[in-house]
Amino acid sequence: MSGKETTTRDGALTDFSGRMSYGDYLGLDQVLGAQHPLSQSPDELLFIIQHQTSELWMKLAIHEMRSAMAAIHGDQPQPAFKMLTRVARIFEQLTAAWDVLRTMTPSEYTRFRESLGQSSGFQSAQYRAIEFLAGNRNLAMLQPHAHRPDIVAGLEDILAKPSLYDEAIMLLARRGFDIGADASRTDWRQTRKENPQVMRAWAEVYRAPEQNWELYELAEKLVDFEDYFRRWRFNHVTTVERIIGLKRGTGGTAGVSYLRRMLEVELFPELWKVRTEL
Repeated sequence: MSGKETTTRDGALTDFSGRMSYGDYLGLDQVLGAQHPLSQSPDELLFIIQHQTSELWMKLAIHEMRSAMAAIHGDQPQPAFKMLTRVARIFEQLTAAWDVLRTMTPSEYTRFRESLGQSSGFQSAQYRAIEFLAGNRNLAMLQPHAHRPDIVAGLEDILAKPSLYDEAIMLLARRGFDIGADASRTDWRQTRKENPQVMRAWAEVYRAPEQNWELYELAEKLVDFEDYFRRWRFNHVTTVERIIGLKRGTGGTAGVSYLRRMLEVELFPELWKVRTEL
């Protein structure tokens, strides 16, 4: 290392010998070196980066969801509002990313599709974690990860605890609302069933927001999250149909028809149905 620091005219440091640089801090050698196309198609890099960046955003969404759940569990919902807003904005970002992938035509995709083998987005462990954390606990979807006991253990850990929506409902109970059978639930592994008493509790919150402001805002943050989550799913379906039509998915799913069924899943059902009752 030289004894003289090198700087630009405005004082910016340019000698990083022995210092942490931007690339060092972000681990860019590892991140930018993680793309390994298996074909000669120039469009395969787009496909890889699209999905790698989606996984990075999902990693952040999981972090924010866990933090929001901890805040709600600790009877401090206000910090969770910012975290849930951030999750919604993450899915807004993920939704917009499909616009980039849609620049790829069917003929361009077919040039490297065989390189994917049986890999498919529905095998994403992080996507599964997001659904499990939110409350959609389809236990059949553990099977695609059976070859990775470490991943299954992480997902089972999520399933052993209340979901984000469970935490919101239990907060309703702690604030004096009758949530019926949900008050005595102990098996968190199963997707909960809709509960009319929970819907009536949310209806009370919506009818008197000034008296239940934290619960009112929490409800809207959850709806906002699911709103953007649904948009992401819808854009996924549209993108897949635009590129592969009605072909089967690489992972063996029915492709577009499978993805359309996923659009019918409601994460927070009472929060959507209560709107009809108000």
